[in-house]
Amino acid sequence: MSDRSHVIATAILLACLTACAGTAPHKPPPAVAKVDDAAANALYERLDQDGRRYAAGLDMARAGNTQQAQNEIKAALDDLRSAATSCASVAACDQQRFVAGFDALLRQGIGSRSDQTVEGDSGGDTPEATVEAGETSPVVSSVPQLGRTMTLLKGRELSDIIAMNGPVKAALEEWLTQYRPNLMDAYENYEYMRYLMWPEYEKAGLPEALLFGMLAKESGGKVHAVSRSGASGPLQFMYATGLRFGLGSVDGFDQRFDAKLAARANAAYLNEQLAIFNNNIELVIGAYNGGEGAMQRRAGKGGAVSFWDPQVYYAVSQETREYVPMVLAAAWLFMHPERYNLEFPKIPGHPGSITLKRPASIAELTVCLGQDGNMHDGWFRTLRNLNPQLDPQRPEPAGAKLQVPLQLEKVYTRDCADGRWPTLAADLHSAVVPTPPPVALAQGQPVARPKTKSVLVRKGDSLASIARHSGGCSVQDIAAANGLRAPRYAIKPGQTLKVPSCGR
Repeated sequence: MSDRSHVIATAILLACLTACAGTAPHKPPPAVAKVDDAAANALYERLDQDGRRYAAGLDMARAGNTQQAQNEIKAALDDLRSAATSCASVAACDQQRFVAGFDALLRQGIGSRSDQTVEGDSGGDTPEATVEAGETSPVVSSVPQLGRTMTLLKGRELSDIIAMNGPVKAALEEWLTQYRPNLMDAYENYEYMRYLMWPEYEKAGLPEALLFGMLAKESGGKVHAVSRSGASGPLQFMYATGLRFGLGSVDGFDQRFDAKLAARANAAYLNEQLAIFNNNIELVIGAYNGGEGAMQRRAGKGGAVSFWDPQVYYAVSQETREYVPMVLAAAWLFMHPERYNLEFPKIPGHPGSITLKRPASIAELTVCLGQDGNMHDGWFRTLRNLNPQLDPQRPEPAGAKLQVPLQLEKVYTRDCADGRWPTLAADLHSAVVPTPPPVALAQGQPVARPKTKSVLVRKGDSLASIARHSGGCSVQDIAAANGLRAPRYAIKPGQTLKVPSCGR
């Protein structure tokens, strides 16, 4: 797409964004007014049609049909602006959906990741992708109002919501000092999963920075993270809360470990709590960590009291007092890295897939893929994150399909389909480590065996729920005692589990 076409598209889109942002919020309809779902759905259909027309205009611009592209883009945006204006007078119409629609068009037309050159494409003059959140983007820094569409939370700019108070500033320092490696790892992990997670937030009308902030604090982008309390997955859902938002167990796989489904459930939870706490994001984040019931009791109905109010701030646990500012600080750094002498790496997170030519486990693939693509830590974490249902030590059969970053498709064909590297990886993987006998056994003395108890698995039980009632054992403790492997930790009703005496 030519520079001139970018300027034209940007100018038209800016005018529409300004008009949409400047539309006064409509007053609530009188009590007798009926909700007109049909009218709202018709406006949403126009939104979808205009989006398709806008995309077609961009294709024309890339093909060199500049005049026709201008006409299509302008017509699409004129109608979209008209529909957004009509939305303000329809009780059932969600104006935030139109703001998100403008945002989606912006991402298509101005150096967005969906428009960048990928390996193997003939990119020509396609502009380099820009970071979509914050002033690192030259588009956003030169036209500040564009940033609003990227960081809106229920009609308010996230930058206006996050208070730069003492706790948040202290959290910023922590992320930038001892936790900087954690922040960078979280960013890299997120970028490879972004195509799975961000669309769920975008559909829910939530800002991407908030998703990153929660992911960075909860798991660092490690899909298989499990806390000692049993919270699991990239966004650390407890078992019962996960079930409440659609994260169950399918064929023995715990869906809390699925990045896409976890992001969807997290977005649904946040929107539910935003409605309860009158869009007070600090209270919602605190509820996510410490429980919504406890937060409602402390903050009052509708979030009448601020999280920072002493009667709330000092009433919550120390963990929650630290958790809320850490999430907000990570979100702030995602939006404004340049303000803090921070530079996130450029990660080519385009999705791809490979079909195994020979049996291989994720561990074996990690060995033969090496560090190709400048992945200094290797690809083990990324492969696990993108294929959460697989046991990384168990070989998958030839013909199995695995999700990988796009750049690894060629690497796999070159290095891992055949040759010395997969042979080496298989040899290492098949190695057996002998287990030495206990010293007491070697000396002919009786061995004191740890005390265990047996638990019968009942319908509805999970390993996490059993661990909670075990008197101190973690999920990993019980899994190790019974030979259960993550991420499935598969158990079934009627099964008897050994629960060790953990002594905590």
